[in-house]
Amino acid sequence: MKTHRMLCFGRNEESGNAAVVVEGSSLDEAQRLDFAQKQDANATVFIDDDAAGGTQLDYYYPHKRSPLCLHATLAASALFFERNPHGPRIRVVTSMHRQTLEIERIDETIFVVLQAQQCPALAVNIDEVSRLLRVQPAALTSTPRLASVGSAKLLVEVADRSALAALQPDLAGIASWSSQHGVSGLYVYCRLGDGVYAGRNFNHLDPHLEDPATGVAAGALALSLEQSITLLQGDVLDRPCTLQARYLDGKVQVGGRAFRAVD
Repeated sequence: MKTHRMLCFGRNEESGNAAVVVEGSSLDEAQRLDFAQKQDANATVFIDDDAAGGTQLDYYYPHKRSPLCLHATLAASALFFERNPHGPRIRVVTSMHRQTLEIERIDETIFVVLQAQQCPALAVNIDEVSRLLRVQPAALTSTPRLASVGSAKLLVEVADRSALAALQPDLAGIASWSSQHGVSGLYVYCRLGDGVYAGRNFNHLDPHLEDPATGVAAGALALSLEQSITLLQGDVLDRPCTLQARYLDGKVQVGGRAFRAVD
């Protein structure tokens, strides 16, 4: 079993969301989750051969298996492109939902093409969402809405970056609510300018495991807004990241950079 540690979506080579890429694993699902829990990374992705002879990606957060993780996809893709520098495109399939991902590299940026996915039927209760975020309902500047490019996110808008940075939500409550409704946490964002947004992802029980970059949320937000966006994340964690999401009439390309972590 061989492992690689990567930093993804970072604004420089020392920043980003950490992912561990694992090749040649014979671990079962429970053992993979146990392995992921022991890594100092927000996600671990196992590269497997599928029955059709293609490449399969199996994603794990420290607390659960996931149907899709974009920064881990970037990490695995960076490894593929490193070994095949003249190959501009690759195709992989996700392990849980068998979602096909088309991936291309443009200069230093890796883009993953994603389709809109069906979301759970859910009537959003603003009072409930505000309680989970521990803010007043008036702090939410628009009606929260669901969108998905692989795992459903509840997108919640607040007024500005100071309101975003001040959030100290009920993480256990969010985890329970998410499990009950089949949603992958709350993504809170604010508008900064023309096509530029900032956001934070709340989908972990431990505040120290907050994502500095959440690719599926960037895709979901671009899909919901029906526009291409630049998304800034991780500043509150001193791990600044930049995500690009290109809206393509019902599809979205989510992209960023990925580098090997320096020991």
